[in-house]
Amino acid sequence: MINVTKTYLPNKDKYKSYIDQIYESGWLTNNGKLLQELTKKLNDYFEAPYILPVSNGTLALQIAFRALQIQKEVITTPFSFVATTSSLVWEGLTPVFADIENDSFNIDPQKISPLITKNTSAILPVHVFGNSCNIESIQEIAHKHNLKVIYDAAHAFSVKYKSKHIVNYGDASILSFHSTKIFHTIEGGAIIFKEKEPYEKAKLLINFGISGYDKIDSLGINSKMNEFQAAMGLCVFDDLPIILANREKVFNNYLEAFKNFNIIQLQKPNEESTKNFAYFPVVFESEEQLLIVRDTLLQNNIFGRRYFYPSLESLTYLKNNQEMPNSSSISKRILCLPIYESLEINDQNRIIEIIKSKL
Repeated sequence: MINVTKTYLPNKDKYKSYIDQIYESGWLTNNGKLLQELTKKLNDYFEAPYILPVSNGTLALQIAFRALQIQKEVITTPFSFVATTSSLVWEGLTPVFADIENDSFNIDPQKISPLITKNTSAILPVHVFGNSCNIESIQEIAHKHNLKVIYDAAHAFSVKYKSKHIVNYGDASILSFHSTKIFHTIEGGAIIFKEKEPYEKAKLLINFGISGYDKIDSLGINSKMNEFQAAMGLCVFDDLPIILANREKVFNNYLEAFKNFNIIQLQKPNEESTKNFAYFPVVFESEEQLLIVRDTLLQNNIFGRRYFYPSLESLTYLKNNQEMPNSSSISKRILCLPIYESLEINDQNRIIEIIKSKL
């Protein structure tokens, strides 16, 4: 089976050397030495002083909302993984959807302003498939209406916008370190804050609100990253150059095959940002075409994913009557093709041949 993604596993002996350290110290969690080491590496990599690793990307969103005191309504995109929306609802917030651009698949800034009300407290854009949003337009809207901006950068590890790591924009950005991502800690995530105050608040929030021995200052939950996760992160971090280089080759092979194949639409990249080659989405002319291609791939033990489907305004637990024509249309016709650093060129070419043969 060729899956849409494949978890990168570092050298087993290297990982074991970190596990041996954990056994020797007996320090398994609660800001252990390996987590401290990983945090320092991420600080330096992103040039971001206020980065907080957590247990997963969904809790990263929820902690960010609380640390920044987000209330009532948040304008966001309907074209994302469900956690972008469900994290809002879980925190008692109301998602208000702004439709996407048909070419970039990112939230359309022109659709944001008409949705702003006295109850709006923040904008939650997503850098979809690692493709940078229109950051200047979003920031201009936020500044005009005194709104917070939290970027869901779950797909965007290593991406830079105008020579600056993309996670350094907005009041906060979140990352996912799930095993399906380019950089992973098995499960995990991180929040990057612009300012120190919400960062310090978030540090309490992820540890039950405990500020010291026998001292609890606030409400909190458990969202700490443990040492086994940090150990995996340290191993994967060292291998990032080869991971990115190999994924770039796979990405470019798809691009060469489909860039002039007019039956298929490719995502329009933001020319001011770098790529991390995390996904290769293709959009078909109809849902019928997509299903034919998907089913044929499955018959050949190849799994492409309908990512993202369905469009999130259709979630049954939302009291939402909004219509999102662009997101709804794209979500029905989009398929992410297998892409990972160890995908063999012969297997990839077979995927390309199958797709072209059905169109």
